[in-house]
Amino acid sequence: MFRTILLPIDLSAENSWAKALPAALKLCEGNGCILHVTTVVPDFGMSIVGSYFEPGFEDKALHEVGEKLTAWVSAHIPDDIEVHPHVLHGRVYDLIIEAADRLNVDAIVMGSHTPGLSDYLLGPNAARVVRHAKQSVFVVRGE
Repeated sequence: MFRTILLPIDLSAENSWAKALPAALKLCEGNGCILHVTTVVPDFGMSIVGSYFEPGFEDKALHEVGEKLTAWVSAHIPDDIEVHPHVLHGRVYDLIIEAADRLNVDAIVMGSHTPGLSDYLLGPNAARVVRHAKQSVFVVRGE
């Protein structure tokens, strides 16, 4: 049914993928699906914030996150699944949507925590992806 799936994860938050990963793998089962796993390194927001960090900090951070994502993929994705890791840099929900379009995925599978009051007022990343993505979005509830 789905030939390509995007699985956005937060490497520092297991609840972002603990239940979403098995769901994505189930959708990939037995059909030669390609799994794109992505993690996003947030940008500084305002340029003045970046001035407080040493030159090359973002490049170093992106490289280190890339190594961690590669290790995560090796540890969690079965060998029979074609997987492509991607490290993105910027605003989380925008980049998930852009990656889904650029990679021409059929579906996005992402974890979400149980919403609190602030989520209803502000809108978490998962809600923004659901509202704006052209693809089917499967939101898997975490804890």
